Amino acid sequence: MNTCLYRSRALLLAAVMVASPLMVAPLVATPAHALIVFDPSNYTQNVLTAARSLQQITNQITSLQNQAQMLINQGRNLASLPFSSLQQLQQSVQRTQQLLNQAQNIAFDVLKVDQMFQQKYGSVSLSASDEALVADARSRWRNTVGGLQDAMRVQAGVVGNIETNRTQMAALVRSSQSATGALQAAQAGNQLLALQAQQLADLTAVVAANGRAQALTDAERAAAAEQGREQRRRFLTPGSGYQAGNAQMFNR
Repeated sequence: MNTCLYRSRALLLAAVMVASPLMVAPLVATPAHALIVFDPSNYTQNVLTAARSLQQITNQITSLQNQAQMLINQGRNLASLPFSSLQQLQQSVQRTQQLLNQAQNIAFDVLKVDQMFQQKYGSVSLSASDEALVADARSRWRNTVGGLQDAMRVQAGVVGNIETNRTQMAALVRSSQSATGALQAAQAGNQLLALQAQQLADLTAVVAANGRAQALTDAERAAAAEQGREQRRRFLTPGSGYQAGNAQMFNR
């Protein structure tokens, strides 16, 4: 039994010795450059380099986005206001100006005012006939009534402009609140200032028309007083046809 055991071990040892060269030979024959070697330090450095490159790319993208937003904002700031109230405001001013130009008898003109006052409101001519004095008085009265009517027409025209002003003001305020850029906001503000200027023009027209009417009234009163003195002088002048006497009233 022991003999068989020894024989089996001997055969196994012989087989191992025969197979060992075949198993070891490939390991010995593998070249050194074909082996894969992992370097942790080099791997870490490569990862850091890739992270820095990615960060640079991210920064560049962010910079391009900021530049694009800046260009968009510049475009908004340069955009014009799509709403304009200039035509409506000009029409309101023209309506008021037309009413002033339609002033009766004495227009808003310095030369015409001077001429009319020299003719109708100056000193009463001592040589003028009674009929001429009456005609001049009637002419001055028509001027006064016309001036009062002109003032009321201007007032009515200005009141008519209030609704237009209200509409334009509301539209301009909405445009200002919804402005997308600095230029639109500035243009809306300028148009609001133009609206205020138009309202001041209407106010100036009303003051001028009222002042004209008052001036004509005062001038008529002054001229009437002067003419009254002249007519009284003529009435009391001897030989004028007036004779003093006693007047009897109520049949007594």
